[in-house]
Amino acid sequence: MTKSYFHRGGKAPLLGTTIPEHFADIVARFPDQNAVISVPQKQQLTYLQLSEQIDQVAKGLISSGFGKGDRIGIWSTNNLQWILIQMATARIGAILVTINPAYRVQELEYALRQSRVQCLVTIPAFKSSHYLDMLVELCPELLQCQAENIKTEALPDLHRIIVYDPVAPDQTIIPYTGFTTWQMLIAAAEQISQNELDQVTAGLDTDDAINIQYTSGTTGFPKAVVLTHHNILNNAWFSAQAMHFDKQDSLCIAVPFYHCFGMVIANLLCFSVGACAVIACEYFDAEAVLKAIETYRCTALHGVPTMFIAELEHEDFKRHQLTSLRTGIMAGAPCPPELMNRVMEDMHCPEILIGYGETEASPLTHLTTREDSLQRRTQTVGHNLPHQEVKIINIDNQKTVPVGETGEICFRGYHIMQGYYNNPEATAKAIDAQGWLHSGDLGIMDKDGYISITGRLKDMIIRGGENIYPREIEDFIFTHPKVAEVAVFGVPHEFYGEELVAWVQLHEGVHCEEEEIRDFCRGKLSHFK
Repeated sequence: MTKSYFHRGGKAPLLGTTIPEHFADIVARFPDQNAVISVPQKQQLTYLQLSEQIDQVAKGLISSGFGKGDRIGIWSTNNLQWILIQMATARIGAILVTINPAYRVQELEYALRQSRVQCLVTIPAFKSSHYLDMLVELCPELLQCQAENIKTEALPDLHRIIVYDPVAPDQTIIPYTGFTTWQMLIAAAEQISQNELDQVTAGLDTDDAINIQYTSGTTGFPKAVVLTHHNILNNAWFSAQAMHFDKQDSLCIAVPFYHCFGMVIANLLCFSVGACAVIACEYFDAEAVLKAIETYRCTALHGVPTMFIAELEHEDFKRHQLTSLRTGIMAGAPCPPELMNRVMEDMHCPEILIGYGETEASPLTHLTTREDSLQRRTQTVGHNLPHQEVKIINIDNQKTVPVGETGEICFRGYHIMQGYYNNPEATAKAIDAQGWLHSGDLGIMDKDGYISITGRLKDMIIRGGENIYPREIEDFIFTHPKVAEVAVFGVPHEFYGEELVAWVQLHEGVHCEEEEIRDFCRGKLSHFK
């Protein structure tokens, strides 16, 4: 291989089913297997029990007037009801719109208006965010209108708001008439027969849109990524195969459900193979994660690098038994090799994998494997998943670069989004005429198709004519024994154009002068870095 292009076929073909069809097969095979354990809610469901509750919610949504193609938003932290809504919307063909629990009024209004959400499912509050009060601020009509006939000026497409209290969903209390309670939704399910529900599911297609995820966005408001059954079910299933994950496994989940990492690579990944999803906490809490792993003997743990750092640095880390861990995925941000080594050794997670991708790609494009060498497992993001293509192009002429040269990473395959909802111009900028999704990430491909991420196009620093990628410097500084976290970025400079700055956070209880870090780098990095 001389050019930076790699395609993987696969021993297993792509799944050609919808999410509810595949899930029904899993339930039939493993009805008594634990499917979900919600630690904060003290609830545990087998696959058969989970399936029955999903159907109740699905019938309630149909009875409330929602069906295929309708957009149903969820604004909540991690809990069992989030999963029920996720799987129930897939059951009836509705498009689940995931809303960040940290959104404030302006951000919420943008997301609901932009994706034209027709039904919103929410919890009453999260920390200092009082969701119902924010909704009333946005739509004062909720103070007086009837729950089943919402009409508001701010959100003309919104017809229903369903509220549930995670502590006791069937006892949810609402302060205003414009809201529907969880128990009202479940009661409405009685009007729909099982046969009617099954007929709705039978009318779905694998290429139907099933999810809208909002990207974080580097400029302006986030964009709404439209994903299908085919996109996310295959991405979840092939990720599970890479982890050698099956019904014997249990995944400790602390990544947020509203993100693709949580919804697809945690929840759906488990349900695609009959594994158990252990909801460790409502929102990330390092201590709760460590306790859940020990209590429920979890075999896998996902997270972004900062989560693993928080767990390793926790004052009670050494008191917890984590020997049940085997695998998991670290993704969502650059993963320093030194951190990977600590997770493998100190957390007793020998088969931890590095993942890479983006929301627009469902989300995973690359994973390392347990069979890879230590160097590849700690210093690359692996190669692409089966049935995907990847290439690296010159950022100036868009041509595929030779192996070993830096360029922009591009993807093509089953996993690429349908597009940005109601935004054809942004879609055309992201996906070219040949179907390649341009990631905006910079990387290098070796002769075997393994990729190393060198940075973001927008993060590249040009100092005195030299192209400098922050990731390389961050990874090196992170190896200093006193450094807990590091970020490198550029600032304007009159002579060089840009100058480098490194922000460093030390391990708790240690002291380090600036010159010590400089001396550590001197002679190990090029002088201009």
